[in-house]
Amino acid sequence: MARNRSFFLLAAITSCLTIGLIVFGAVVRVTDSGLGCGNHWPLCNGTIFPPLDNVTAWIEWLHRLFAVLIGAFGLAALLVAILAYRRHNRRVLIATAAAALLFFVQSMLGALVVVLDLPPTFVTLHLGTAMLLLGALIAATFLATYQPVAALRHAPDRFSSLVHLTTALSLVIILTGALVRGSGATLACTTWPLCDGAVLPVDQGQWAMIHMFHRLAVAAFGITMLFLIWQAFRMRSQPAVRRLAAAAGMVYLLQAGVGAGFVFSSAAPVWGALHVLFASVTWALLVLLSLLEYANSHSPTEQETARWHQPSSPLPS
Repeated sequence: MARNRSFFLLAAITSCLTIGLIVFGAVVRVTDSGLGCGNHWPLCNGTIFPPLDNVTAWIEWLHRLFAVLIGAFGLAALLVAILAYRRHNRRVLIATAAAALLFFVQSMLGALVVVLDLPPTFVTLHLGTAMLLLGALIAATFLATYQPVAALRHAPDRFSSLVHLTTALSLVIILTGALVRGSGATLACTTWPLCDGAVLPVDQGQWAMIHMFHRLAVAAFGITMLFLIWQAFRMRSQPAVRRLAAAAGMVYLLQAGVGAGFVFSSAAPVWGALHVLFASVTWALLVLLSLLEYANSHSPTEQETARWHQPSSPLPS
């Protein structure tokens, strides 16, 4: 039981720190500090510590230091998972190991982004991998704590598919946003919601089209979110499902509003960081909703259930 509680705390803290790292990465981008340490990695302009008067270098260096901290917590969580879950509820161990692998991949992509002068494709992949890492950590935390209640179990249905589809779409939206920033198209459209008066700014260049594609994708995702919330209250009686769907919708609206503020403020760093924060929280809530829906529709065998410990910090049912 002590190991279970230790794992829950480690996995939950690492998940929160990962959201912080993602937001910190946004700060790096919106302050143009991505090459604050030049093309050097893991050193900063060939030195361990950047000069005290180089603000962009310090921002980039602290971002790397933050990643090292998450790596330490993640390694500790993996060790506890091996000790506590290698013989029972091995899905926790698998999710934690997947998170460790994703952290390694993300670190390597981060190095490539620096060495290759911030190519948009690798910037997008770097953020996408960070989101998958967050999802794996949330999955490990969830699997270590949640036990399906018999009265809430159901077969997979249309709502289950809608939840999983919406979660996948939220990741796509985040990737399109990363592409906007990575390609330099952040201020290609200086008005909102239209792009300088156009829905499809085909005559304003490829950057305007990339920017507007992201906005249209966000709008389409908003319609999907509304449908998801409606179906959650219509088809599910579990309060946790309804609350997660409603919370994801509210955070999505905040994200969309902050996105507009980001444009109106001429890409002020604080708006950019908040935009990524709300995108990360939306993704996290939808991942948790997908996990809850999957757990309730794919019940473990009686043998597995008998080997599970009682959760030390159960989720609301």
